[in-house]
Amino acid sequence: MTQHLFVYGTLRRGARNRFAAMLARSARFIGPAKARGRLYRIKHYPGFVPRGPHTGWVLGDVFAVPQRGKLLQALDLYEGLAFERTTTKVVLSSGRTIRAWVYCYALDIKGKRRIVSGDFFL
Repeated sequence: MTQHLFVYGTLRRGARNRFAAMLARSARFIGPAKARGRLYRIKHYPGFVPRGPHTGWVLGDVFAVPQRGKLLQALDLYEGLAFERTTTKVVLSSGRTIRAWVYCYALDIKGKRRIVSGDFFL
């Protein structure tokens, strides 16, 4: 059985790190998607905040990930304590809405710059 994962930063297609490569190897790319929320620049990576004032769209990619296995465990370790894996509604480029895992930034965003475009790669 598979489940979906929405990624918006260092795990997106085209990102160059070993965890993005692991995701690309171990999961099936579904396509581009968007989710309601806000994106902030934390350091060299973004943080997704799913609620709040002036919520817009955050752009990213959706992967089908195996329910069993160590992929999500490895990604949980990569994301660390600053991120919490939860589910959210995601709109695929086809217009279809699905539920997917997403890593939400769990720390204070005070002083962090919002990425207004919603796209970390822009």
